[in-house]
Amino acid sequence: MEQNIKKNKEEFIQLLKSTKREGIDNLIEDLEQLGFFEAPASAGHHLNVAGGLVEHSLNTYKAAMAVWEGMKKLEPSLESSVKHDSIILASLLHDLCKADIYVRTVKKRKTPLGTWEDAEGYKVTYKSFPMGHGEKSLVLALCSGLELSDDEMLAIRWHMGAWGINMNSVEEVKSYDAARMLYPLVTIIQTADGLAASILERSAEKLDEL
Repeated sequence: MEQNIKKNKEEFIQLLKSTKREGIDNLIEDLEQLGFFEAPASAGHHLNVAGGLVEHSLNTYKAAMAVWEGMKKLEPSLESSVKHDSIILASLLHDLCKADIYVRTVKKRKTPLGTWEDAEGYKVTYKSFPMGHGEKSLVLALCSGLELSDDEMLAIRWHMGAWGINMNSVEEVKSYDAARMLYPLVTIIQTADGLAASILERSAEKLDEL
């Protein structure tokens, strides 16, 4: 496990540095301080293990690349309208918000025999910086001094799609719809996030729990 965490961290940092974007080094230092590289991707769902957040971010990048490459065959204009660097940044940074919300705890877990046992796990707390989800990820990246384009910012902000929208806010709904229409990267990252969590990261254990 430790070896996988180290390998994923190195791949993650290498991809970020490959963009040569202003503020990348400061961002990486801030991620270290936040505990991003040791954090899980969730408290009880996909990749709820140490290092899971980095693995999920890399899976989202790989899924986004697959979507981009596939869609370019149907819509060649995506070659110029969506940049590789933008896919790297938006996919790897879309879940920065999770870096400081998981705390180790002991939970009850059902065994295959139907009995219950104590097991190490995570609980969620929002007390560090209760900003929300996509918006928090974006703010953390910008506060590190990272230079982001409009489509990258909007792809991070709206990566949850309809799950991240206040449907009682007409302004929010219209903003999300406009972002999707203006920038294909928004839909690519949203789609890739779902593909990573529901396909690349599903496990036999989770399927058994259905």
